[in-house]
Amino acid sequence: MPRKSFEGAAAYLPKVLTLTSLRSAAKGCHGCDLYKDATQTVFGAGPQRAQIMFVGEQPGNDEDLQGAPFVGPAGRMFDKALEEAGIAREATYVTNAVKHFKFEPRGKKRIHKRPNTTEIVACRPWLEAELKLVKPRALMCLGATAAQALLGKSFRVTEERGQRVASELAPVVMATVHPSSLLRAPSAEDREREYKQFVADLRALARAIANKQSA
Repeated sequence: MPRKSFEGAAAYLPKVLTLTSLRSAAKGCHGCDLYKDATQTVFGAGPQRAQIMFVGEQPGNDEDLQGAPFVGPAGRMFDKALEEAGIAREATYVTNAVKHFKFEPRGKKRIHKRPNTTEIVACRPWLEAELKLVKPRALMCLGATAAQALLGKSFRVTEERGQRVASELAPVVMATVHPSSLLRAPSAEDREREYKQFVADLRALARAIANKQSA
């Protein structure tokens, strides 16, 4: 059965682009069907002139309920890693490739379900507008969905994590795993190892920015 085609977010973009106008317009986005079950649109957060933009996959359960990105368990892990890497969260812009929570009910719980290509494409105009306005010096994709949405389907985070990627999206572009993957590691030892690698990737991003500025 072919995937359903969607109208897409482009029809909902405001005439005057500011982060405020985008956030307001995104609240009424029906560019794909994900809005039907989600609590609300979860738009990006952070200053318009943020030096670094982080892009994840989609909001999780906590983000859907609170209306802000990266505020759940993965967000707390992300905050901890940023601090350890010497990156101030309040100086970054954090968003997702898809702005509505996609899930499947399992009892009383809502279990994350990966967005498909048509949903990612439908939501892409919001992300493109955010990139256009923020103009980050560095872009870090968190996880395979975000990386492939921005860097192409052939991109493999497992092979290229923590490395500079040639892209017109920003002067420095890199990718790493999504912090939620750290929480799914099978053992405490695995979680510790993955967390240290995640922090190392964030430090590599900070060094790349510093080197770009001094060049």
